[in-house]
Amino acid sequence: MRKFIVAFVSVLLLTLSFTALCVFLTEKTDLFNLKNLKIEATFTEENGSMTMTWTKYPYPCFYKVDVYSKTTGKVAGSGEYHHLKNEYTFENSYHVPTTAIPNYYKVTAYGIFGKLSSDEIFVPNPNYNNPMRPIPIYRYTRENPASPIPYFVWHSIPDGVLYEFELLSGPPDEENTTTLSKTNHLTSTQQVFTNGVQFDLRPYLNQPRLYWRVRALNLRKEPIGVFSTAEPIVVDSAKTIPNKPLLNNFDVMPDFQQPIYPVYHWIPMFGAINYEVELMAEPPLEENNTAPTPHRAWAKVVNDSFSCYDEYPRMYAGKYYWRVRAVNAKGETIGVYSDTDTFEMPAHLTRPFAAAFGDSITHGGGAVSFSPSSMEYSYTTYLDFPAINIGRSGDTSRMSLDRFDQDVVPIKPINLMILTGSNCLRNPYITAETVISDLEGIYQKCISNDIRPIMLTLPPVNPANIMLAFRTPTDPNWYTKMVAINKYIKSKPYYIDLEPYFYDPTHTFMDPVFANDGLHPDIMGKMIMAEIINQHKDVFKQ
Repeated sequence: MRKFIVAFVSVLLLTLSFTALCVFLTEKTDLFNLKNLKIEATFTEENGSMTMTWTKYPYPCFYKVDVYSKTTGKVAGSGEYHHLKNEYTFENSYHVPTTAIPNYYKVTAYGIFGKLSSDEIFVPNPNYNNPMRPIPIYRYTRENPASPIPYFVWHSIPDGVLYEFELLSGPPDEENTTTLSKTNHLTSTQQVFTNGVQFDLRPYLNQPRLYWRVRALNLRKEPIGVFSTAEPIVVDSAKTIPNKPLLNNFDVMPDFQQPIYPVYHWIPMFGAINYEVELMAEPPLEENNTAPTPHRAWAKVVNDSFSCYDEYPRMYAGKYYWRVRAVNAKGETIGVYSDTDTFEMPAHLTRPFAAAFGDSITHGGGAVSFSPSSMEYSYTTYLDFPAINIGRSGDTSRMSLDRFDQDVVPIKPINLMILTGSNCLRNPYITAETVISDLEGIYQKCISNDIRPIMLTLPPVNPANIMLAFRTPTDPNWYTKMVAINKYIKSKPYYIDLEPYFYDPTHTFMDPVFANDGLHPDIMGKMIMAEIINQHKDVFKQ
């Protein structure tokens, strides 16, 4: 019996060894000419969910899918692409993560002994073609008709401050244009500041046909790209009208993570002005009801808005639940609560490598209408290393100093990127000396807590655009203050100089190309910030 077992094991090992050798030779000699097989990908999308499918290899393998964004090309030493994430699959298809900027995908086939495919190509996300146009997410067909007051939702356009929504009685005069239809135009509005709107179709239900389209506009209401392709609307007048705010989680960046100071975002209800957000540590007792949750931890009312900034840092690890309702002047619910959304705060069992600390430029947001929950407007998204976002919108340098012990010390990152004081440039009552004193206070607190302070110089501002966006003047002496503050920052052993990259051609103001509102860098600006930091990893403590 023993001899039989030994013989069986020997034969089994020989068989496995021979099989492994055959597989090894097959893969390494490219017996099936796999390296010349080009991966061709196609995309399908339904209700905002996209799937990429590619040529299946005629050989057992698994696939690695890498997701990239393009860099700006404005910072020396940066590659053409920035890697965002990767995933593995045994299928020749991939559920494409949501995105708010042009993404590119690289598919690599692997066998047991390594890579099978040749040099891969970068496949672009089809929602960001040139010319740029919004791509509808919600479509209303005979199988899925609209209610009389439906939500229209589309993929957001990078740096689109607002949108113009047009309702038509037929196809437009011409597609791919930037002008309203002359023949079939019914009505339009530019009071749309999110990538969706709930629109009242009831005055137009006597029309035999209805179409809709939308285009993005910048701060000066100039077109960004062209109108979306006109979509027909099939209406069922008996269908129930949506009576809750619509959570706006359609175009979030891959691996979305709320900052320490979260921001909650939704698409407004038709006719509603006031909203209340509630935050919970557990799910609500009932979904889509009208009464506040008894065990809610926090709530806040906002007026004429589509986002809500949490004034408290959510430091505790775990899952949080939030939802929003429209309320009247008495605080009573209009309709019902929205669906419940969740986010998680990670546990920091060891000291994190880096954190970003400062005002709204760090917190995120840009193009006037995008809040810090839109992570494409956060420079931490484009860093080559993970960094916790401890920014808070509205901070002055003193406010940042005052919250250091509360917000930074519990996390105690190894490196702290510090960018605060831009709001002080605008304020004529805050001097450069005050900002420098506050920054020195932050610096000394870092040293006392064994945190390496990495100071970032303040970028210039553009007073004219600040006035256009916020209707507030800027201190005429902002430039002199900035020069003094940045001189102090550059006297420190660990600093990164952002300032020179953001000037307009006259080297006078923040270039509007980088910041619609003259203060907060938009997507390209946040990418540039990260690319500069990525080129100065030597200042970070490893």
